[in-house]
Parts: sequence; structure tokens; C-alpha cells
Amino acid sequence: MYYKITMYTLFSKNDRQKSLISGRFIAAFWLALSFMLFPLTGYGQAECASINVKIDNIGNNTGVIACAIFESPEGFPDKFLEFASKIMITQIRGKVASFKFSDIKPGKYAIAVIHDENYNGKLDKNWLGIPREGYAFSSGAKAALSAPSFSDAEFLYDGGDLQMSIKLKY
Repeated sequence: MYYKITMYTLFSKNDRQKSLISGRFIAAFWLALSFMLFPLTGYGQAECASINVKIDNIGNNTGVIACAIFESPEGFPDKFLEFASKIMITQIRGKVASFKFSDIKPGKYAIAVIHDENYNGKLDKNWLGIPREGYAFSSGAKAALSAPSFSDAEFLYDGGDLQMSIKLKY
């Protein structure tokens, strides 16, 4: 005579029901705990604060737009390739360009923008020193007989999202 031995032979019917109930309780407990530890918002990173610069009034689609952020007066605005904290360059599509600078600490900054039509990495000028390509600066700083100073173009960044619009001058 053969006996079929199963796991259930160790428990009575009542014991099996109790173990199933306690198993469901444990599963529900772990499920609830996992929702508390891992919120439903997902595992993506939060959007970090940034300086968003919109460049308006681009004269043509030739070349690139370069946007440079300076932390100090050193090299501002002419030597952006050497002294700028961050530089972004984009191809021109239409009359507007946008830049998003992230990981910027709170502080005082100035921005210089050039429309580099011939891809030489600098603002071309005529023999009198007058720019032949588009340029602009933050805080509405204007070039009179020379480029504005860092303090003329300076703005305070508090570490949050900052929206800025700058119009090129030709």
C-alpha cells in the first residue's frame, strides 16, 4: 500500500488556513512597506535648477551662436574661450536660439553672446573695432565705444530657475 505524503499532511486543515492567512498578512505588510519606501513618483531624478537663456533677433542662419557665462571680470567678454565658466554653442535654426545652463552655484555672473558667422570662435570687428557679427550681453548692457564691463552685464543668480531673454545687436 502506497501513501501519498504531501506537505499538507503535517498540518491540519485549520493550521493550513492560519498559515495562509499569516502569509497573506506578511505579503500585504511588505507591499505596504515598499510603497512607503519607494514612492510612486518613480525613480527619475528631480529637475535641477538652471539658467535658461533665449537669444532673439538672430540676423541669419549662417554660423553658430555662442553663449558664455562668466563668474568674474577676467576675460569678459572677449576671451570667452579661455575664461568663461561655461560655454554653449548651437547651430542656428530660425531667428531664435535657447541655452540651458545647469549646475550653476548661486552668485554673480555675466553673460556674453556672439553670432559667430564664420566659425572662427571670436567676434569679428572692422578696423575701427566695431563688431561685424551679432553680439549681446546680460542685464541689457550696451557697448558704446568699447565692450561693457563685467559689472555692467552682471546679474545675481539665487540658485533657482532663471529665465532670461537677450536680443542680439548687429
